[in-house]
Amino acid sequence: MEEPAPCRRKSFFSLIEIMIVVVIIGMILGLVGPNVVKKLKKAQTGTAKSQVLLLSNACKDYYLDMSEYPAKLENLIQNPGGQKWDGPYLDPPKVPLDPWGEPYHYDVPGQHGAFDIYSYGSDKAPGGEADGADANSWD
Repeated sequence: MEEPAPCRRKSFFSLIEIMIVVVIIGMILGLVGPNVVKKLKKAQTGTAKSQVLLLSNACKDYYLDMSEYPAKLENLIQNPGGQKWDGPYLDPPKVPLDPWGEPYHYDVPGQHGAFDIYSYGSDKAPGGEADGADANSWD
């Protein structure tokens, strides 16, 4: 007579082990999460400053060709009717939105120079500090 094969028991994680792993993952996310959010906000502010510089340089290139600054930022990508226009002055030919989804503000003549380009930051209001600080072409 043959002996029955030994019963193999499948091993699973116990509820306690799963809960311990979930708690450890939660603790790690609690420590790392705020730093990631802070870095993301800092990156958005840096992006806004870079885009303001890009738009400022495009306005200066426009001025070299047209002998005047554009009346609006869209003139950097669409000919306003001048024969000396040699654009588009942005690549890709699109006026970017700030990192918070708002259009950049453009004043010509500006209060701080020939033109002013600025974003109000994450708080979408003049002034602000840290990630809510304005990005502008005159600082």
